[in-house]
Amino acid sequence: MKVVTRFAPSPTGYLHIGGARTALFNWMFARHHGGAFHLRIEDTDRARSTKDAVDKIFEGLEWLGLDWEGEPVFQFERAARHAEVAHQLLAEGKAYHCYCSPEELTAIRDEQRAKGLPMRYPGVWRDRDPAEAPVGVPPVVRLKSPLEGDTVIADLVQGDVRVANAQLDDMVLLRGDGTPTYMLSVVVDDHDMGITHVIRGDDHLTNAFRQYQLYLACGWDVPAFAHIPLIHGPDGAKLSKRHGALGVDAYRDMGFLPEAMRNYLLRLGWSHGDDEIISTEQATEWFTLDSVGRSPSRFDFVKLTQLNGHYLRQADDARLVDLMVPLLAAKSGRKVSDEGARRLRAGIAGLKERAKTLVELVDSALFYVLERPLTADDKAARLLDDGGRAELVAFRSVLAPVTDWSKDVLEEAARLFAEGRGQKLGKVAQPLRAALTGSSVSPPIFDVMEILGRDETLGRIDDSGGGGRL
Repeated sequence: MKVVTRFAPSPTGYLHIGGARTALFNWMFARHHGGAFHLRIEDTDRARSTKDAVDKIFEGLEWLGLDWEGEPVFQFERAARHAEVAHQLLAEGKAYHCYCSPEELTAIRDEQRAKGLPMRYPGVWRDRDPAEAPVGVPPVVRLKSPLEGDTVIADLVQGDVRVANAQLDDMVLLRGDGTPTYMLSVVVDDHDMGITHVIRGDDHLTNAFRQYQLYLACGWDVPAFAHIPLIHGPDGAKLSKRHGALGVDAYRDMGFLPEAMRNYLLRLGWSHGDDEIISTEQATEWFTLDSVGRSPSRFDFVKLTQLNGHYLRQADDARLVDLMVPLLAAKSGRKVSDEGARRLRAGIAGLKERAKTLVELVDSALFYVLERPLTADDKAARLLDDGGRAELVAFRSVLAPVTDWSKDVLEEAARLFAEGRGQKLGKVAQPLRAALTGSSVSPPIFDVMEILGRDETLGRIDDSGGGGRL
């Protein structure tokens, strides 16, 4: 049997972290088994479904690298097929018309509530003669659910889960206006798409019992169900925006890499021994539902950030530069010049060792692409004001005749300069850093000097007042 999975989000908002993890688990499971992963947009809620949300789902999945087979399925476009199945069940006596008005249903619920009974539709029209139907009341179509016994789901994560059929009422398949309900649409679409495994959050577990009964009524094979525990915040409460329940696009904009997000989301509820850093290729080889835990996982923003730092250090330098250039252009307000791009390529290895996000990396690299004169931050300005400019005036005269502009030669020149003045190397290195980068923190300053080149280095020293022209 070929494994076929699906991710079926509703386009009523962004692709959130929980949805992204569900998509990842489905994608991983399909890839592990050499199967297919499909995307279905459940857009039957026309009032809340938006094109912008659909686009965000596509963008989020594409950014995460979760590719799907074929074209996405839009559920709303298949409404006629969903209704066809309901009418077939009517013809087979497995469903029936219910003519209860909203007022009648409200009265039934009020009575059940007053008596302390479970609020379920009591099958008023289940065996009633349709000839008694009131005039002008558009009926809904309800499934004739079994009244006795249990419905048991052999869930691949939760284990065997059982509910008494007496607790499940006859669910609505078609509304009074003829439109299909979510429960009907999901089952028909999963059947028609050949879905073999339904992997989703455990908030859908109660739906599974009703959907199971509908599969049986239609005479279709029931897919395997796997309901994964939800993600909680660090405090154990339901995940919310204050915990980091943002759209996937927000994490991209915060400077996280897709491979880091895949690794982190994978470990939210799935494990492989003590392994924490797991490549996508290795995860695909290892991934099984047996290793999905039954307890809610906890979102840890600090851990995600640390993991992202690892992937930044491992990332290809040319790829990082390509990602940084548009961000640097936006931050500096001008296009990155060819020379600026060259400096980035030369300096990226030293920059990425210190950064944990792409945003941090961009901030630390900005001095390479800015046009002169630079503006020093407060700490850098204090370094220059506190005798730093005088050091630079003296050191510039040492630098001016240097022709071999390599970091080792430059560092040796600075060391000899400092020793000749009876002081430590930092006495000149710190104001030098302030002048060249506008900051008190940077990669090794002699590496920076080599990358900037002789003319740019001397020009920036002069701009800071270290050229003697105060």
